[in-house]
Amino acid sequence: MEQWMKQKWVQWLLILVITVLWGYSWVLMKDALQFMGPFTFSALRFVTGGATMMVIVWLMRVGWPPREAMPHLMVVGILQTSIVFILVMYALRFIDAGKSSLLLYSMPLWSGLLAAIFLRERISAVRWGGVGLGVVGLLIVMGADALSHQSADVIIGELLIILSAVSWGASNVYYRLKLSVLSKLQVNAYQMLFGTIGIGLVAWFVEGGESITWTPESVYYVLFTGVLASALCFTVWFMLLGSLDMIGATMPSLLVPVFGLFFGWLLLDEVVTMSVVLGAGLILSGVFLASVRK
Repeated sequence: MEQWMKQKWVQWLLILVITVLWGYSWVLMKDALQFMGPFTFSALRFVTGGATMMVIVWLMRVGWPPREAMPHLMVVGILQTSIVFILVMYALRFIDAGKSSLLLYSMPLWSGLLAAIFLRERISAVRWGGVGLGVVGLLIVMGADALSHQSADVIIGELLIILSAVSWGASNVYYRLKLSVLSKLQVNAYQMLFGTIGIGLVAWFVEGGESITWTPESVYYVLFTGVLASALCFTVWFMLLGSLDMIGATMPSLLVPVFGLFFGWLLLDEVVTMSVVLGAGLILSGVFLASVRK
């Protein structure tokens, strides 16, 4: 298996499959809101995904993390799972799935800025240019909505998505500071466990009395996003990380919002305006340049 996964064509095929599934999952996250509240869906998704991850960890004999790592795993879980998906799912009530995926995957820009502050990483002129392009792209997407007199809910939703991208970036930096010696698979499993607890508490207090409409469609949404998009895709991705080069490591950030915009247009009839296309081009170009280290 290890030799097989080192083959380049296998790596690129798996990257393509994973990013298509992640892009498609944005459509399901948006559509799931007609069956249940946003926090309830996130809780059900990550209960399912977290349980699957724990089974995978057990089957692969990864073992328990050290006791001293538990508080740090809790922090990463709150930043990467609880805050990100509480904000994202709430914002999806007001903005399109494709645009949401685009704004969230500005995360590498914020990761780079936070790494420069807290990890003292040097940012080259090219990477600063990438950050600048990405920020201009975000301003174009949001500015076009403001100028077109979109409701305040849309603008607030976009700000919440960007805030979740900053939280995701902060979790990456915290991981580098406190947990880089642990297995990535181990970190993902246990941060997801702690993050699920956070989402579950919010869902209980905010939406505990709301009903859930169970249909084959809503069950499919929970299982797909929980088992496939969250647990299995991340497991395969972590298995690939050791043999991917920088371009390969950048590809998910570049492709997921592209597929998110495509599936939102194809399946939800979301309108992809010229401002979104221009902003997407700048954001994705900025993410690519900001990720280049040589």
